[in-house]
Amino acid sequence: MKNFKIFNIVILILTLCFLGACSNNESASNRGKTDDKSNTEKKLKIGLTVPNLSNPFFVAMSKGAKEVASKYNAEVTTVSADQDLAKQTSQIEDFITKKVDLILLSPFDSAGIAGAVSEAKAAGIPVVALDGFAEGGIDSVVMSDNVQAGKLAAEYLVKQLNGKGNIVIIDGPPVSAVTDRIKGFNEVIKKYPDIKVVAKQNGEGNREKALTVMEGTLTANKKIDAVFTINDEEAVGVQIAQEQASRQNEFFVVSVDGAPSAVDALKKGGSFAGTSAQFPNQMVIDGVALALKVIDGKKVDSKVLIPTKFITKDNVDSYSGW
Repeated sequence: MKNFKIFNIVILILTLCFLGACSNNESASNRGKTDDKSNTEKKLKIGLTVPNLSNPFFVAMSKGAKEVASKYNAEVTTVSADQDLAKQTSQIEDFITKKVDLILLSPFDSAGIAGAVSEAKAAGIPVVALDGFAEGGIDSVVMSDNVQAGKLAAEYLVKQLNGKGNIVIIDGPPVSAVTDRIKGFNEVIKKYPDIKVVAKQNGEGNREKALTVMEGTLTANKKIDAVFTINDEEAVGVQIAQEQASRQNEFFVVSVDGAPSAVDALKKGGSFAGTSAQFPNQMVIDGVALALKVIDGKKVDSKVLIPTKFITKDNVDSYSGW
């Protein structure tokens, strides 16, 4: 009988120990689930700074940022530098202070922004440039194949002019995206000695400045056959100047972007002949994917080029736009 009691006591102790172990394991499991939930709920913080949100191109980038926010459950802060280097520098410094996980930078001044990029890198924050190279140690750049964009516009222009005529180039801000477009355009034009560049002005990438410089160009040149602008906003300014001077039947305009204004102009008909279309929302999506690879310690390409497509009245209806 005594042995039977001892046996029962031993069984009771073992049962209590087993239940205690199960309880501890369950608590640990619950803590693990809580920790996992906490980690899952931590939002990715992204900072995006663009030169000017009054430009539809950069508005399209901000739409890409919204797609990214939805895809990654991310908190995306999009700010406009208003074509001010000091302001864009301050914005990057603010992103650093807020400890964002990654920075997307569409530079207003590729060289001038170098100091801010270096600060972000020193803080351990990946920086991916969009639509143009930036100095200071960026991890990568996602941009349109801007040399190709310039070539496509030039090839169309040359074909329409049968290889001869007077043309005007409206240049833009000092960023690689712009210089590459001019480079690609000139690579084609130089093969045709009968095409003369009678004027080259800086439209600063916006319609107001392009309008002003084109007014002066029209006064100085009595015969113009075609105009190349580095973006569609400048093209709008050129068209306004052309119409005000009652010279809308004298020359046509080719451009780069594929903006809503270009689509409208092509459908309406008139002097706007075509544009090398870009895909700015895709730049943001690809830029985030690259930055996340950098965060994971993976190697990424130093440059990712997105092909452009030349849009005219003949294919505008099949173009998806921004």
